[in-house]
Amino acid sequence: MPTFAYKVKGTDGAVTSGTIDAPQQRAAVEKLRAQKLTVLEINEAGGGLIAGIKSKLGLKPKVGSKDLVIFSRQLSTLVSAGVPIVQGLTILEEQMENPTFRRVVGDVRTDIESGLSISDGLRKHPEAFPEIYTAMIKAGELGGILDTILERLSGFLEASENLKAKVKSAMMYPAIVLSICGLVTIFLLTFVIPTFKTIFESFGRALPYPTQVLINISDTLRTRWYMLFIIPVAIWQGFKYFYKTSGGKKWVDGHVLKAPVFGILLKKVAVAKFTRTLGTLIKSGVPIMQGLETVAATAGNVVIEEAVMATRESIREGGRLADPLKKSGLFPPMVTQMISVGEETGSLDTMLIKIADFYDAEVDTAVKGLTSMIEPIVIVIMGTVVGAIVIAMFMPMFEMGSMAG
Repeated sequence: MPTFAYKVKGTDGAVTSGTIDAPQQRAAVEKLRAQKLTVLEINEAGGGLIAGIKSKLGLKPKVGSKDLVIFSRQLSTLVSAGVPIVQGLTILEEQMENPTFRRVVGDVRTDIESGLSISDGLRKHPEAFPEIYTAMIKAGELGGILDTILERLSGFLEASENLKAKVKSAMMYPAIVLSICGLVTIFLLTFVIPTFKTIFESFGRALPYPTQVLINISDTLRTRWYMLFIIPVAIWQGFKYFYKTSGGKKWVDGHVLKAPVFGILLKKVAVAKFTRTLGTLIKSGVPIMQGLETVAATAGNVVIEEAVMATRESIREGGRLADPLKKSGLFPPMVTQMISVGEETGSLDTMLIKIADFYDAEVDTAVKGLTSMIEPIVIVIMGTVVGAIVIAMFMPMFEMGSMAG
């Protein structure tokens, strides 16, 4: 029988650790809960050295967006087939591979069995279920259309995941090529330039300025190689500290949307995300004020968040949705016009979904165009860096050749 190592908190608040034998993890959790203990962490004791190191470093498994997409689709299918929600959660818990998500689902199932509503049970685990998820589930519970809401949630999450994958694919190629370019440059500076330095010293003449600069960089890199790690980490930590400040976050998010190449793509992604999220919430019966608050919280960009909250305040004072969005300057005229038509005809949710579908296709086109544009730019950057190194190394030889001539 497997042995599980656990960390629990008692009724007095004391945290203790130990081991327990059980046929599976779920049974071990049930045994501990029967003792009125709150399970904080539990893993199979035979997890090995790597699992122990990950636990010490805090590298615990997380609930990824793909896990949530699969869970939502499967739960939607089970509920649509007439399976009770508690039984459906039990089935999904038993077949989950992610231990963190398995524990979360088990906790939600236990809370529902104890009389808590589904949305309240999910809201206790914000690391797994975002705010939009719990808001839509609550609307489904109140309206008695949980199966329909789960179906919409599944479609929404899948569309969001596809959108995210498109943006990642656009960033992946330049990131890989530039990384290779950096490694090649470091190799040349570390191993090739020192060989040329020995040859140049035998000339007994002052080296051209570009060559001398390159040799100085090579010497610094070889004697202070640790700077390769310290400088990027210091820059990253400084950026994180700056981004945590309210002014820094607004400055970065604002300039990201104004970036020459990627800014257009990110604006289209923001429009697609905003319209799909708000449209799905309104269609699911969530009030527009609560829907805008949820959209703002999940925007991921403080500039867009402020624009959405300003829109919310305008609606609170009796205004329309389209006017403050147009005033923000973040949304194209076509989007605000379609939203205005949706408000006038009473089909705002349908219009928002249509805008999202259109901008999903726009993002797809933009990604393809961006990829084809980035490829020659990256090649030029690589050629310029390597070419500059080669020219700097051969300049002394050209001078020696002209002197000999």
